Amino acid sequence: MNEALIIDVAREAIMQTILVSAPMLMIALIVGLLISIFQTVTSIQEQTLAFVPKIIAVFISILVFGPWMLNQMVELINKLYTSFSIFIFS
Repeated sequence: MNEALIIDVAREAIMQTILVSAPMLMIALIVGLLISIFQTVTSIQEQTLAFVPKIIAVFISILVFGPWMLNQMVELINKLYTSFSIFIFS
């Protein structure tokens, strides 16, 4: 197993992780920004006000995007398992 193959597998795994986590992170970012704007406009500086809606939004996004995320990860694992012989014998 040469260095280029290891780097390629690691790069693909990292890119897949970023792709799968992107919807949840974007939703948390948008909800956090909206809550921050709301807090600035109303002068409410309660710390827990920012966390609860983000937690709920991320949970809902996991419910919505969960099957797609699972499918993406299963495809990556299947691809790694099917090319397992290449990793061992090269």
